Amino acid sequence: MAATPEKLVKDKVKKLLDSLGIYHFSPPGMGLGRAGIPDLVCCYNGKFLGIECKAGKGKTTALQERELDAIRAAGGFAFVVRETNLEELKEQLTCLK
Repeated sequence: MAATPEKLVKDKVKKLLDSLGIYHFSPPGMGLGRAGIPDLVCCYNGKFLGIECKAGKGKTTALQERELDAIRAAGGFAFVVRETNLEELKEQLTCLK
């Protein structure tokens, strides 16, 4: 089975996180967890990170936006990453170091 475009973005993000030594995991989906949780939950240098991966023109849902906003309100870092802004994510993560 071929990887979806979003899976390809997730794989690139995971590779970036690994290269920077950032702890991360993917919460279970398919109704097993809370709706709207980001694709990747991370901890870097004592900072909580939530990263939502999208491909192409994919948009975040209202539930995803709610969770990302809650992470930011709690002092965490929340980011929506696509094929086009992987370098921006890398720069943001480097600033957190």
